Amino acid sequence: MADSYVALDLEMTGLRPKEDRIIEIGAVKVIDGEAADSFSTLINPRMELSERITRITGIRQQELESAPEIEDMLKPLSEFMEDLPLLGHRILFDYSFLKRAMVNHKLSFEKSGIDTLALSRKYLPELPSKRLEDMCLHYRIPQQAHRAMEDARAAHLLYGKIKEQFLSKDNRLDFEPKQLLYKVKKEAPASEKQKKRLSELIEKHKLVLDVEIQSMTKNEVSRLTDRILAKYGR
Repeated sequence: MADSYVALDLEMTGLRPKEDRIIEIGAVKVIDGEAADSFSTLINPRMELSERITRITGIRQQELESAPEIEDMLKPLSEFMEDLPLLGHRILFDYSFLKRAMVNHKLSFEKSGIDTLALSRKYLPELPSKRLEDMCLHYRIPQQAHRAMEDARAAHLLYGKIKEQFLSKDNRLDFEPKQLLYKVKKEAPASEKQKKRLSELIEKHKLVLDVEIQSMTKNEVSRLTDRILAKYGR
């Protein structure tokens, strides 16, 4: 069974890996079952936060404006993680955002992981909700929900509780890391021609973007341009 791993949680601008961006990273390095180190940072996504995300996380736009950008934190995070597996509540979701960022910045990122959500569903099917905050309530784990470091720490403690209650010699494989599978291709930065065309459409139709055009990929600019053309015409 895995006693050494990195418990990981991210906060994002939304739920779509292809369009939304990371705004906070929290990671706890666990060695032989004990928290040994941590990694925590806000991230400037170069886009506006919605009121909903601010309400959920408590993170304000002003806090992110002076935060590092994702490309400055990926290598330090990768070095912090070493070759350890990841652990989290619905870990593939966080992994998909992080892998996309890694690949877009020419970094390899292949990991195995342990999903505390999957363990919760399998071993506590009678509970009405398997959300991390509800699992923490069930096990009386103190938690400040929807902040990355707190959720990473809570997932680590939840794993320990489930393992303590249900692990046996017959189900040890359930508690072992499994390969995380998420395919993603590197997205090229938007061309100057693309950015100019989008800027012209924005100005012509008097639109306000919630993202900096200079930070957008080729695919992001293409998708947004198509949406504007479909709604407003040329």
